[in-house]
Amino acid sequence: MADSPDRSETSPKPVFKRVLLKLSGEALMGTGGYGIDPQIIAGFAEEIVEVQRLGLQTAIVIGGGNIFRGLNASARGMDRSTADYMGMLATVINGLALQDAIERFGVQVRVLSAISMHEVAEPYIRRRAVRHLEKGRIVIFVAGTGNPFFSTDTAAALRAMEIQADIILKATKVDGIYDSDPVTNPAARRFEHLTYLDVLQRGLKVMDTAAISVCMDNKLPILVFDLTQRGNIRRVVCGEEIGSRVG
Repeated sequence: MADSPDRSETSPKPVFKRVLLKLSGEALMGTGGYGIDPQIIAGFAEEIVEVQRLGLQTAIVIGGGNIFRGLNASARGMDRSTADYMGMLATVINGLALQDAIERFGVQVRVLSAISMHEVAEPYIRRRAVRHLEKGRIVIFVAGTGNPFFSTDTAAALRAMEIQADIILKATKVDGIYDSDPVTNPAARRFEHLTYLDVLQRGLKVMDTAAISVCMDNKLPILVFDLTQRGNIRRVVCGEEIGSRVG
């Protein structure tokens, strides 16, 4: 009888040791206009668990736009600081929901908050976050940076640098970075690779300018890819050339 194939030799291996996955709050809505779609978040959780079990160290920054967007509320007259703090609290709700969804697969998760709320999340301490990652736990960073006037994009860039992530994986609803909105412009051109200056000079809405500047100053690459395509997180971490890369 022929020997059975060694799965460890045939299965793809991650090309990164530690990544930071940036998820938008809007992605959790699915086709709804508000809140969290249980099927959508369960699907994301399953994919995250799949790559975690490949031996990857995974940190996540999650937005809150499916519940509350501070910038939009500020534009309608609300005090900007108050609006941003409300947006930070929305990210905590999303982080706890994602934690619950991932833990249903038997994987340990820790939620670390930039705003103290000991009853529901650990306080963000860099060394503690790194230790959780080294022990094989998924870490979810919530409440942004803990400061108003900074987006979760900026929080993602800062946390990625602090934990020494190899790359930021920016999960979106499109398959990369385009020169215009591909939803409204069928002729929009997709970029495979861009420099940080390209993004800033062209005004491309990859991440906000503060986040791009942090990544540029520290030579931290960003990969933008389509989260809605099943299996794309695994493809990205295993080195398949999909999406658009900045850096």
